[in-house]
Amino acid sequence: MSASHDQAAKRRPAFKLPPNATDAHCHVFGPAAVFPYSPKRSYTPTDAPKEALAALHDRLGIGRAVIVQASCHGTDNRAMLDCIASDPERFRGVAIVDDGFTDRDLQTLHDGGVRGARFNFVRHLGGAPDMDVFRHVIDRITPLGWHVVLHLDAVDIAPLAEMIRALPLPFVIDHMGRVDSSLGPDQPAVKSLLQLARLPGCWIKVCGAERISKPPFAAAVPIASAIMAALPERTMWGTDFPHPNLKVPVDEADLVDLLRDYSSDSAQFNRLLIDNPARLYGF
Repeated sequence: MSASHDQAAKRRPAFKLPPNATDAHCHVFGPAAVFPYSPKRSYTPTDAPKEALAALHDRLGIGRAVIVQASCHGTDNRAMLDCIASDPERFRGVAIVDDGFTDRDLQTLHDGGVRGARFNFVRHLGGAPDMDVFRHVIDRITPLGWHVVLHLDAVDIAPLAEMIRALPLPFVIDHMGRVDSSLGPDQPAVKSLLQLARLPGCWIKVCGAERISKPPFAAAVPIASAIMAALPERTMWGTDFPHPNLKVPVDEADLVDLLRDYSSDSAQFNRLLIDNPARLYGF
C-alpha cells in the first residue's frame, strides 16, 4: 500500500457517522499486478486495492459501500467484483459494460453484487460514449432492475436533459453534476440539475465537494444543501476515494466533517447515508 493510502497515519473525523453509513461512491484500483489497468485508459492511478478501502472505511466509521468502476479499468470489472466478494453483505457495485457483454455476462455481474452501469460523458476523460452502445446497454440492463450512473460535465447537463428525461430506468448523477461551486446555487447548471431532480427516477450524489470547490471545500455546501432539500429521498454521499485525477490532496475525514454543514436535520442524514442507498442498492 502506498504512503498516500496509509490510513493509520490520518485523523478520524470529528463527525461520528451513524451505524451502517454508506460510502455510495468509491473505487478500487488494482493492484495492477493482479488486475491490470486498461490499455485504453486516459490516466494511470496509484494502486488502491480493497485493503486500502477497508482501512479508509475503518478510519471513517463507514459500514457499507458502493464500488464504482472507474475508466482506468475499462470494462474489466474484476477488481470491483473481487472487493464485493470479500464481504457481499457490505458491498455493492456499479460496472462499466459495453455491447459486447452477453446476457450471461450481465447476470454474472448481477450475481456478484452489481446494481448499475456507469457511463462517462466528461470531456477530459474521453467525452460522450457511442450513443448506439449506450442505448443498447440501457435496453439490456433495464430488465435486471439496474440503474444507470451518469458522469457529466456541468455544461452538458442542459444539453443532455432531453436524453436523460427519456431514460426508461432510474439514473444517478455523479458529483453534483460537477458544477462550479464558485458560481453558487443559482447558476444555470444547478437549476438544470434541480429540474432533473423533479423526475421520479432521478438520484444525485452530493459527493465530490473536492472536485467542485477548493480547500476547505466550503463553497460546495450551498450546492449540496440545495440538492438535498430538493431531493431528500434520493440523494446519496460518497468519499470518491482515492480521488482519481485530482491534484489537490484530500483527507477524507475533512469530507465527512463537511457533512455537518449540509443539513441540520439528523433524519436527513439517516436518509442520505443509510436509507436512500439501502433502497437503491438492496442493502
